[in-house]
Amino acid sequence: MAETTYTVEGMTCGHCATSVREEVSELAGVRQVDVDVESGRVTVTSDTPLTTDAVAAAVTEAGYRLVA
Repeated sequence: MAETTYTVEGMTCGHCATSVREEVSELAGVRQVDVDVESGRVTVTSDTPLTTDAVAAAVTEAGYRLVA
């Protein structure tokens, strides 16, 4: 198992968190996605480490931006 925390910019509410959670959850191997709107932190637990590009693409699809 791999766990990585990312910072996402632009989330302001529960709907934002749900959008990000749904998009990131669709990535292959993802087991769990925890979103903290206040801090902008998104913690992803997956079978193997994910590429930052894959996570960034999912976050972008949800309408937000992954902060490098």
